[in-house]
Amino acid sequence: MSEGKVKSAGQVRSLTRALSLLRYLAVSSDGMSLTELSEAAGLPPSTTHRLLTTLESERFVRPDPQGGVWRIGVAAFFVGSAFARSRDKLGLARPYLRRLMEMSGETANLFVESDGEAVCIGQIESRHAMRAITGVGGRVALHASAVGKALLAHMDPMRRSRILSTMPLERATANSVTERGRLEAILNEVSAVGYAIDNEEHALGLRCVAAPIFDEYGQAVAAVSVSGPSARIPTERLATLGRMTAQAAAEATRDYGGAPPVAAQ
Repeated sequence: MSEGKVKSAGQVRSLTRALSLLRYLAVSSDGMSLTELSEAAGLPPSTTHRLLTTLESERFVRPDPQGGVWRIGVAAFFVGSAFARSRDKLGLARPYLRRLMEMSGETANLFVESDGEAVCIGQIESRHAMRAITGVGGRVALHASAVGKALLAHMDPMRRSRILSTMPLERATANSVTERGRLEAILNEVSAVGYAIDNEEHALGLRCVAAPIFDEYGQAVAAVSVSGPSARIPTERLATLGRMTAQAAAEATRDYGGAPPVAAQ
């Protein structure tokens, strides 16, 4: 290997090690000592110190002289803030919507909650002539839709309680859930299995499965869904589509910088 390639490999290794130190500090609210960081990263103390002082010179970390620990610096905050500003739910989810449509053959959608309803903000339509009826901009009731239940199940408890106490549980079809106690039980089940089902609750002849995309606090910020006519989505296919949708939502969550709630891990 040439001298240039050896130097390049060393620089990449140093960068990888420095980034690992940043990741450890990012999840430590109290900071970490040199010894703790060295042990966590599996690096010699001298190497850890050299990397920390380099990161300090660029303000990515800062030493706390009172506590004898290292903490995340302001430059890391600037980088994180830039990522937060650039997060585009639809842009991040679109590749997964397309994959879901290709794998399932049905329409894939992205919904967000707005004023107590689920609003479609993105869609990749099925190639079948007969397909889902809710287009971009369309609204569906939270209690009578898979996307709504996926969002409700992982919503801040106080906000969820407030919405359910004021939202009329109207019957859209004979399958719509109109009793709050039963709805709460269904939402608990959604949290446990990772996806929600609409079994002709929003519209007769239409079935749907949905799973949430989480932010860094474990709150659902959007829901990915697959929807289509009951003739192509029999009940025995719902679980397969549910797992497929949950996997796509999990990958979109990762790209969004989010994480599922601790209880769901």
